[in-house]
Amino acid sequence: MNDPQVEMERLQQQLQQAVVRVAERYRPKITPEETGQLIFVGRGVARVRGLPGVAAEELIQFPGGELGMAFNLDPDEVGVILLDRSESLQAGDEVRRTGRVLDVPVGEELLGRVVDGVGRPIDQRGPIHAANRLPVERPAPAIMDRAPVTVPLQTGVKVVDALIPVGRGQRELILGDRQTGKTGIAVDTILNQRGTGVLCIYCAIGQRSTSVARVVEDLQQRGAWDYSLVVATTEDHPPGEQFVAPYAAMSMAEYFMQKGRDVLVVLDDLTRHARAYRELSLLLRRPPGREAYPGDIFYIHSRLLERSTHLKEELGGGSITALPIVETEAQNLSAYIPTNLISITDGQIYLSPDLFDKGILPAVDVGKSVSRVGGKTQLPAFRAVAADLRLSYAQFEELEAFARFGTRLDAATRRTLERGRRVREILKQPQYEPLPVADQIAVLLAVTRGVLDDVVIDELPQREQQLRQRMRQRLPELCRRIESGEELLEDDLQRMQRVLSEEVHG
Repeated sequence: MNDPQVEMERLQQQLQQAVVRVAERYRPKITPEETGQLIFVGRGVARVRGLPGVAAEELIQFPGGELGMAFNLDPDEVGVILLDRSESLQAGDEVRRTGRVLDVPVGEELLGRVVDGVGRPIDQRGPIHAANRLPVERPAPAIMDRAPVTVPLQTGVKVVDALIPVGRGQRELILGDRQTGKTGIAVDTILNQRGTGVLCIYCAIGQRSTSVARVVEDLQQRGAWDYSLVVATTEDHPPGEQFVAPYAAMSMAEYFMQKGRDVLVVLDDLTRHARAYRELSLLLRRPPGREAYPGDIFYIHSRLLERSTHLKEELGGGSITALPIVETEAQNLSAYIPTNLISITDGQIYLSPDLFDKGILPAVDVGKSVSRVGGKTQLPAFRAVAADLRLSYAQFEELEAFARFGTRLDAATRRTLERGRRVREILKQPQYEPLPVADQIAVLLAVTRGVLDDVVIDELPQREQQLRQRMRQRLPELCRRIESGEELLEDDLQRMQRVLSEEVHG
């Protein structure tokens, strides 16, 4: 009688061989010389007859060298997304398969460059001689390949680092109405990565050319260009290129992640990405759903953002942190696209136009913002200084709204209101001035422990600068411990408080 274990292994081997035979039978034969005929050209899309062996997402070449991507594989025709302008194309043109899926250059050669949505340089600095290329569409890392998010990604923005911490490998959504400072927070975060070893990719999706040029100039002038890369598609680019741009940016980031590096990817913004996909889908006659978006609009964003993660140490320990941006209309957080993205990401930073109009910058609404990774990624110094700051600040905002009715307040309530107003003033921060962790800890401790209670609010910005300088001069060793992630003891906090009180009160 045969050994059951041996018999089982034999059956498994036969099954694997049968699967391979079936796969080979139905595998499309890659014959790049196969040609077809262009039968329709629209804005950003085309339909092609022929090409019976074309693969999904395969690159299609047109007579003038223009590129497209096979998108709809229908029985009688192929729907193609155009990645170049279509002015020179016309019905009857011969089209040709390339035999390869859409891929982009990756590697160190791209740092300090500006490329379009498919990796072609657009910064007038010559070609990019990258040794490696990766497909634009790649499966997300498996669950068992991922490690917990525990290392903080410091943004340099006090209100974010103290109250809505972000970790390396996290997906933190930035949302708010137009012109509320969403891109500003993302750019400050990129600037704050100088010297940390974190590489940064800014992906502009359907932005105005002037907006992209401003971001590039800011990164160049403020010392962030050596570790940054910009993937730029403007509103003048075809919708197909706008659609593939964030996937291309993720592939570029994944190359570094697989080398054990930490990468920050800013996707600005996914509202325009969803609109570009809706336009392509409707032109290719895909069935519309809610608000005319196709039914898989949730899936295109989830498969994009699932690629950001923190890999296990055995796989190099690299990470991709995603900061997707989405634009709301009239503060409507429950709209279709914002709701989808809130459910996909690990938290959101909401910027309020009301706070922006009041001059509270950055205009982060603490009550509507959240980090679902939370304190696990926060440095111990922040937890020691600002552990209950988020709750107390939200309570202050509610109390302030109630106090406007003119109700007589007792002394304790007035003290709470005065402390809260000083916290709000301290959390204000100019753009392009991200702060080191030790500087943030100094001013947060001063305001939460009452050191600044007697300071006139208008004098707080000047006092804040003095406190930061005092901290660096008098307690350099403590600053080093804070930034290295060491725990702070109560003696350390009291010593900081004494030094800061001497600066304020003399």
